Amino acid sequence: MSFMFNPSPYNELSALNKPKLKESTVKNFVSGIANVAEVIANDATGINGGAVFALEGYPSVEFLPLVNMCSGKIQLAGKNVVVIDVADYYLSSEELDKKFEPYLPMDREKDPVLLFGKRFEEGYAGIFNPELYKKMINDIKDAKNAGNTVIVYGFGSACSEELRAFYTRIIYLDVIPKEAVLRAKSGRSKNIGDKSAKPFKLMMRRSYYVDFDISLLLRKELMKLNCIDYYIDSTNEYKMLQKEGFNDAMSSLAKMPFRCTPVYIEGVWGGQYVKKLRDVDSMKNIAWVFDFIPMEVSVRVKVGDDEISMPFYTFLQCQDEAIMGKACVDKFDGFFPIRFNYDDTFHSSGNMSIQVHSGAEYNKENFGEFGRQDESYYIVEAGHGARTYLGFNDEIDPNEFLALAKDSEKNHTVIDYKKYINAVESKPGVQVMIPAGTIHASGQNQLILEIGSLTVGSYTYKLYDYLRLDIDGVPRPIHTFHGENVLRKERNTTWINNNVVQAPRTVREGEDWRETILGEHELLYFSLRHLEFEKEIEDDTNGKFHVLSLVNGQSVIIESIDNPELSYKQNFLDIVVVPASVGRYRIRNLTNNPVIIHKTMLKEGFEND
Repeated sequence: MSFMFNPSPYNELSALNKPKLKESTVKNFVSGIANVAEVIANDATGINGGAVFALEGYPSVEFLPLVNMCSGKIQLAGKNVVVIDVADYYLSSEELDKKFEPYLPMDREKDPVLLFGKRFEEGYAGIFNPELYKKMINDIKDAKNAGNTVIVYGFGSACSEELRAFYTRIIYLDVIPKEAVLRAKSGRSKNIGDKSAKPFKLMMRRSYYVDFDISLLLRKELMKLNCIDYYIDSTNEYKMLQKEGFNDAMSSLAKMPFRCTPVYIEGVWGGQYVKKLRDVDSMKNIAWVFDFIPMEVSVRVKVGDDEISMPFYTFLQCQDEAIMGKACVDKFDGFFPIRFNYDDTFHSSGNMSIQVHSGAEYNKENFGEFGRQDESYYIVEAGHGARTYLGFNDEIDPNEFLALAKDSEKNHTVIDYKKYINAVESKPGVQVMIPAGTIHASGQNQLILEIGSLTVGSYTYKLYDYLRLDIDGVPRPIHTFHGENVLRKERNTTWINNNVVQAPRTVREGEDWRETILGEHELLYFSLRHLEFEKEIEDDTNGKFHVLSLVNGQSVIIESIDNPELSYKQNFLDIVVVPASVGRYRIRNLTNNPVIIHKTMLKEGFEND
């Protein structure tokens, strides 16, 4: 599930990556739709015979402005143009709705607000009408053989080897995930194949389980085949890199520490800490900072005096082994296996919901997902009386709590949740681990760094939410059906204290630095650590990525030891990825105050977990 039902339009401008690019990459960078169309049209008119250009893209992309502009310029050059919209060859919108019914069940007993579904497995092949697809092939062939310049556009235009064999050029129009959601919310886009837009939340559910997923897989295929001739960032003003420039930008960025552009989201329990820290006046609170939720964030890359943005997953699909390491790519099928966000309840109106998440087998069987949803909380800041809720109290019967939760879901009755749910005192530096199946909640008046496992979607089953209305004024959904199925009732105070709230242990140290493990457990495949130092500390990725968050201190430089110019300046709370390809690196303190960096990495032997 896309987390981003309500992303803020606010743009974080500080997360700009500056790789060293070839002169030709900067020289051939094109900005503005008119200039982009000019380059493409000039290319098309310079090809003798029947050139065929395909415009593929990610959901919410608007093809027609570029199609029309290119078509006009090509015709001005004296060439005839035939434009083919692949949407004309889809199944009808009614046929698609019928086909997707098994993947998007309308069962409000199990799923009160219709959040969940199952991943569609047929790809773009399942979108097309088989007979019309054959006609499309013939239409393209006939137009090309007649000597026309052919423009084939739309979602799925480059989805098969058979189609790609016709194309002289493939153009990919991308859009960052936040913008895709904002376009859906503002009525600028609809689901693939639909004649009219669905209600927003149903549209987003369909997008996650069908549209986004099949487009993500196709983009990965095109990246691996290296067959995209022009890559266009169509998020705002069009920005374009040709194949060689795109590959240069991606390979250069994968050799250095980088930061993604975070997404900010308001919430009913949202706090004030990050809002004040980052001076975000346009939001009344900030509940989540998706600083590095891989499916939701983007990367900005400086190109000369300009810049280009792209989804993080575009970058990953192009440079997966350099970023993650081969063993990680093989283990997790190319998905980035860890996600990071800040949850802010500091000076807020209340706790996060009492909730539980599901494991790998449940996610696969019920949702067609690859992976489990483990979490962990690291306390960055805590106010008076802050608590983190984790596991059941020893002396209670979890079944009694479940019965109350079911009654509350139906009848909106109050639960004395503190009687049932174990609480851990929240202090800065405390790390708790939350394996799938563990009941938990972040309490009021703290800022936590949440680190979770692979699951692409959000399988959060709220068991109690204090009878609150959501930010849109309707009661927040409760999910006792799924919650009861995955809840590990034996995880009580004793189990929590013996397993997932651990004392730090030092693994290496020097005169003014040390590295400690804050949390490792057989149920989690990642290791949670501290790097503490006064002046500098050295480390080595050893073929596995590291993710670093500056949780105490003002600013540092993270730099390659072998190539110090490959660096990133990290400020307080920034989350920076050190790709596997970097190898040995150094972190230098830029102030006189001691530094603490939270480091996350894959455990030794993660391949066997």
